[in-house]
Amino acid sequence: MNASDFPRLKNITSAKAAIPPTSEAVPAPRDKHTPDYTWARVAMVERLREQGIIHPKILAAMNTLAREQFVDEALRMRVYDDCSLPIGQGQTLSQPYIVGRMTQLLLSAAIPVKRVLEIGTGSGYQAAVLAHCGCMVFTIERIEAFLAVAKARHRALGLLNIRYLHRDGFKGWPSQAPFDGIIVTAAPAIVPAELKAQLAIGGRLIVPVGEQGETQRLTVITRTENSFHSQQFDAVSFVPMLPGEQS
Repeated sequence: MNASDFPRLKNITSAKAAIPPTSEAVPAPRDKHTPDYTWARVAMVERLREQGIIHPKILAAMNTLAREQFVDEALRMRVYDDCSLPIGQGQTLSQPYIVGRMTQLLLSAAIPVKRVLEIGTGSGYQAAVLAHCGCMVFTIERIEAFLAVAKARHRALGLLNIRYLHRDGFKGWPSQAPFDGIIVTAAPAIVPAELKAQLAIGGRLIVPVGEQGETQRLTVITRTENSFHSQQFDAVSFVPMLPGEQS
């Protein structure tokens, strides 16, 4: 892997300054034949800061996590580019900016965000970011094969603050509710009422809303004492949120 494969950094000093202090080192390559993606992660984090992702826990998590471990080997040369990547069965790993943006919106709630429900485990990367941010993560995936792979990846990384459920995401996880935050990684046509009902007072639901092929908007639903407050943010493009379960 050549340095030209990734965005140029101003210099080593500025690159290091772009990374918030963290006690966790970036995982070392397994052997001499394994590419070292360290500088690709440094470049990604610097780009995220320029794009407005400034929460120190998020930047530290995305600098620490080896994103290349969450995609097939054939896609690893592109894993730090600001684009989504296919993970199979019509699903994708969101681009780094979207992961950072959704996580930052989630953690900006007025209450401490300790318990988070994720709808759509996928590759497991978003759950890993949340876990590194100190959240207890409850992740639901409708495709059982994805759940098994994500769980194995998390266990290999020593992430023990994640719980898993094979289930239709529209139903949420009522036995574990209420949640301080809920993050949805696929787009429903409308915000699912059952997910809103599982929010704690002051909690936030982060969800891309819109029909496939139409403009989708990253939407933040905040639960108040008596109602729900909705805000729309970025135009986004997510795979549709589907009902049911699949092995």
